[in-house]
Amino acid sequence: MNKIEAEKGISTKPKTDKEVLLDIQNLKTYYPVKGGFLKRTVGNVKAVDDISFTINKGETLGLVGESGCGKSTTGRTILRLLKPTEGKIIFEGKDITTISGTRLRKARQDFQMVFQDPYASLNPTQSVGEIISEPLKNYKSMSKKDIKDEVMDLLSRVGLPPEAYHKYGHEFSGGQRQRIGIARALALKPKLIIADEPVSALDVSVQSQVLNLLKELQDEFKLTYLFIAHDLSVVKHMSDRIGVMYLGNLVEIATNDSLYAEPLHPYTQALISAIPEPNPKKRKKRIILQGDVPSPQNPPSGCPFHTRCPMAKEECSKVKPILKEVKPGHHVACILY
Repeated sequence: MNKIEAEKGISTKPKTDKEVLLDIQNLKTYYPVKGGFLKRTVGNVKAVDDISFTINKGETLGLVGESGCGKSTTGRTILRLLKPTEGKIIFEGKDITTISGTRLRKARQDFQMVFQDPYASLNPTQSVGEIISEPLKNYKSMSKKDIKDEVMDLLSRVGLPPEAYHKYGHEFSGGQRQRIGIARALALKPKLIIADEPVSALDVSVQSQVLNLLKELQDEFKLTYLFIAHDLSVVKHMSDRIGVMYLGNLVEIATNDSLYAEPLHPYTQALISAIPEPNPKKRKKRIILQGDVPSPQNPPSGCPFHTRCPMAKEECSKVKPILKEVKPGHHVACILY
């Protein structure tokens, strides 16, 4: 990327020889707000407000931020579960932003989702075998025996016993249910998996088991992950690069090591300062943010973070900073850089 591109914040593609699997360009997803007797659109909730990033094949990009910052909406928009308001979603060089019908159904074989709540994401009326075999029945021309053999193999790969095939979701613990959800996501051998806070609803003792399983499956199936979470410790364990979101905006993106060693954006610095330190002798100074997160229906002018930023200047309320590369592979949206 040349100097002009860096100043304009055009690209967040890391300098690498790896092939780009997903390219998100100026993505916006707004929820209309209805009002009045005729229920006309009187405004928009700007859940995702003009973000751009790429994910390379075989890479894990972590996406972090407070609840309501737009992380899950980003994931669901990429999967086309939500319709983007503007921007482009380029998957393997093909624009899937506006495709529909048969073309969208065919494309969805290559990207799947692991949902946050393992209790709500499984159909209680279906057995585990039916849940995992459903995508195979819908997309593949396979005999019943082949489908069952494939499901049994998937159960084994996610660490569940063969007898799980005939049981129902309510008979399993949260960690086991999430393993079922992972097996379902793997059924069609996707290239991209979007994991939307996959361990936040699980006991701490189970979280590490599921995270390690995801890493093992990534190596085995050559998977690419978009890993969404609010726990920075979890994201550090899972990710190659990390993007930080605030109020629908991507404010910083960098490699794992670079982001934790030298966070540049004041919001990222505050998030990292909140990570618990197990060694009391290494206790670090907490950065306490003042005020509440503004409403995405009426975001502040200029920098979306300036109303809570301890380093804000007058200019911050007037100019919205663009995401630009300030160090190799390290992008930040802040006028201080």
